[in-house]
Amino acid sequence: MAQTRIDRHAPRRRFAQNFLADPHYVRRILDAIDPQPGDNIVEIGPGLAALTTGLLARTGRIAAIEIDRDLAARLASTYPASQLTLHQADALAFDFARFGERLRVVGNLPYNISSPLLFHLAAFASRVRDVHVMLQKEVVARMAAAPATPEYGRLTVMLQARFRVTRLFVIPPGAFRPAPKVDSAFARLVPLGSAQPAIDDETLFARVVAAAFGQRRKTLRNALHSVCSETELRALGIDPGARGETLAVGDFVALANALSARRGPA
Repeated sequence: MAQTRIDRHAPRRRFAQNFLADPHYVRRILDAIDPQPGDNIVEIGPGLAALTTGLLARTGRIAAIEIDRDLAARLASTYPASQLTLHQADALAFDFARFGERLRVVGNLPYNISSPLLFHLAAFASRVRDVHVMLQKEVVARMAAAPATPEYGRLTVMLQARFRVTRLFVIPPGAFRPAPKVDSAFARLVPLGSAQPAIDDETLFARVVAAAFGQRRKTLRNALHSVCSETELRALGIDPGARGETLAVGDFVALANALSARRGPA
């Protein structure tokens, strides 16, 4: 009875709800995640529970964050609290540190908040074991992009400074209800661990990256004029006439760290 009520849920545009409905892709996603008993899993936006049921079958217990009040209530009536620890909340503002260490994040992320939510998750990278997410295919292309490609940008640098990003497979619109107008892709993010570059000032690093890609046609000389001088760029071997997409992630870290060292404590 409870499952029937959930299936009748009308997708809400303000939450950009597109629910995974194809059993083939549910299985592929679950196999890629390979959840095991004892895993510390949190699902973002369980929605109609297409993945939730499979995750619980393989692990016995997970946590979930659902912003939709009606869906959260219906999920709570379907799965006992001993199996599903449900938080009716906005994942964008959620403190993922509450879930402890070795966190495995799973989610079908709404297209309209995918980038802000990924930035938010990146702040908890030290607590994360891995992240598996469904996103618009173009967003995943940006996440996994290489320097000097059209897809390379702010999202790329901010994520790749903390994670190894891999696109696993594409999911067609017909796998969702309602069907979105674009293809989706399933991606895996694994924290770099000891290979993660040391960033001395996270706020300054984020500011430098945002400025470099604020207007892609601008040279670094112009794009970064508010945070560093042409002399500082040259001192690091960076061509002031180049554009942001030509710099590797390590270049952005080195630049931000050098600026932090020269400016000293705030």
